[in-house]
Amino acid sequence: MPKYSIITGFLGQTKDRFHTYNEQQDLDAKLETVTQIPGYTGVEVVYPYETKDPEVLNELLAKHNLEVSAINVNVKGEPEFVSGGITSPKKAVREKAVRFIREAKDFAAAVGVNRVTCCPLGDGFEFPFQTDYRQGWKYLCDAFGEAAAHRPDVILHIEYKPKETRRKCFIARAADALCLIHETGVKNLGVTIDYGHSNYAGEHPAEALSLLHHSGYPYYIHINDNDRSWDWDFFTGSHNLLDYIEFVWYMKHLGYDDYVTSDTHPTRWDMKRMFEINARLTERIWNLLDRVGMEEIRSWLDNDDYPTTWQAIEERILRFGE
Repeated sequence: MPKYSIITGFLGQTKDRFHTYNEQQDLDAKLETVTQIPGYTGVEVVYPYETKDPEVLNELLAKHNLEVSAINVNVKGEPEFVSGGITSPKKAVREKAVRFIREAKDFAAAVGVNRVTCCPLGDGFEFPFQTDYRQGWKYLCDAFGEAAAHRPDVILHIEYKPKETRRKCFIARAADALCLIHETGVKNLGVTIDYGHSNYAGEHPAEALSLLHHSGYPYYIHINDNDRSWDWDFFTGSHNLLDYIEFVWYMKHLGYDDYVTSDTHPTRWDMKRMFEINARLTERIWNLLDRVGMEEIRSWLDNDDYPTTWQAIEERILRFGE
């Protein structure tokens, strides 16, 4: 059975290009909010913007009886990262991005978690003849290799995404992340698979999850949903319910029992209820799979008679006709 956490950056005030949503909250108030949402025992804290003091976070975690699922290191927010932090042509900027990741690993160790996740959204391009692709890739390998070598007890997870803030991010798909890890030759790198990013990248999330699992590298899961045209960060199941059921089946089949973290943007909807849906729906799917039978569902795979499989999905999963 997985555990559930929330990225703390979504628990306060957020903005898009047109609107501001929800009220500002300090970290104490954000953790208090998590305790009011059924199913959650953890938080993913954004470094360095939530707090740089591990003692402060440890005190708040003890106060609210929560634990850290991961430290999320932001290498896109600084002004000098606007055209890329890890892949900037300026050495000093690249060094600052790597320093952020190294410091995040130190911070993670100090708060008792062995996972840092990093999504290098500023590293990419917009136009033809804009960038030297090989040089950009080399910068990524060098940076992640150097950062991973620091505190090898803390795993550095690379979160991929096809676009935003750049029109094309260098690490756009699960296979890109695995190629990068393979090229670095460093063992303590992993991948964060975000269900919505995988959809948005044109992947089939359950297939991507299987690919990551069988690569042998560590992986970590973010959940949300979208319509495949943009990274809307909707609640799970809202647009791709059957695909999400298959994704949860693979989580269960592959033995994933670590944190599943809500990377969901509440915007104009009730914050607590939005996050509650993620945990509640995932739990209900998990229990449904037990009732149907994991082995029965396994028998549906690689069946030449897919209409029969679809009928079983209607009757056993969707439970139409009851």
